[in-house]
Amino acid sequence: MSTLKVTNIQNPSTSSGGVSIDTSGHVTVDSVAMPSSGPLSNRNKIINGDMQIDQRNGGSSVTPGASDYTLDRWRFDLSQTSKLTCQQVADAPTGFTHSTKITSSSSYSVGASDYFLYIQKIEGYNSADLALGTSNAKTFTVSFHVKSSQTGTFCAAIRSSSYNYTYPATFTVSSANTWEYKTITIPGPTSGTGWDTDNSSGMELSFTLGSGSNFASTANTWTASNKFGVSGQVNIVSTSGATFYVTGVQLEVGSVATPFEHRSYGQELALCHRYCLVYGGKTFTRIAITSAYATTGASCMIFLPVAMRAIPSLTSVGSFQHELPGVASSGITAWTPDVNACDTKVFKFDATFGANGSSSGSKSGQITASNDANARFTLSAEL
Repeated sequence: MSTLKVTNIQNPSTSSGGVSIDTSGHVTVDSVAMPSSGPLSNRNKIINGDMQIDQRNGGSSVTPGASDYTLDRWRFDLSQTSKLTCQQVADAPTGFTHSTKITSSSSYSVGASDYFLYIQKIEGYNSADLALGTSNAKTFTVSFHVKSSQTGTFCAAIRSSSYNYTYPATFTVSSANTWEYKTITIPGPTSGTGWDTDNSSGMELSFTLGSGSNFASTANTWTASNKFGVSGQVNIVSTSGATFYVTGVQLEVGSVATPFEHRSYGQELALCHRYCLVYGGKTFTRIAITSAYATTGASCMIFLPVAMRAIPSLTSVGSFQHELPGVASSGITAWTPDVNACDTKVFKFDATFGANGSSSGSKSGQITASNDANARFTLSAEL
């Protein structure tokens, strides 16, 4: 392909570098590809693609359930549990500090209807500009760094939220236990449903860690069915102790993979907070202000640091307590969200505890983690 090359003005004698423009209009500056479409910033539609944020588990290894979230914004879809473990680790290629490490727990024989997927659902507001499912659908490119103990043909996939239109794409791991960079360019889908453009799921990227014949299709082709694997692919779950690492995941408009967009840690954390907020992780963390309306109950309020995608749900692990001035603290026995008084910026709930409240008028207090460094209070508005 012929190119137009503009010499590097600051160093005109250099034999490499400068600006090159090929006949398709793709621009390369000093050997680095520039975006072929879309903005120069906020290109990456993947959140936490560099795997640096893990609010839920703090880097601890976990055995995920059928649809559990692990590192922020990343979750599993599994037909069988207890076959994999997942952990944020400090093993990463140059330019990155963290990756997701997935390890097979046994030598599992994958059945025809089995599936083991590591996925990120992309909110419709963030994928709307791709015009997916229309005649104006845009080409986009997925890039990432991968390392595996297994070599051969692997599969990643794009799916609509209705799972009725999918694109299984293959990539090859050539050298075991070596970081490799992969890019996949995908033509925009002009059909299918579930390409939502609101605060529901607009599309999904998945890495296939194992799938059966019921989910196999032709590689690198859109299909009007729920297919995310190919015949002959590597199934990580089939080998005990097999590992799969991934980081630097980027999905961007255009047919050229550009360098990974490193956002600041604060910006990335705020993007994650739209979907998940975790309080706790150390002893006596302050969770919420309260107004005790009875000896065993208080109304509680949290002003959220960002607008969440939807009114969140509440889960907790570990021990929490209610504290009032001059009164012994009392352990929390139940949480009751007051959904009618919540929105995406304020979360209100009632806490039930042992007798340390006030039956005559309200008293201001607070909810804190007890002497429990593992206590976590989670608000989730995940897709």
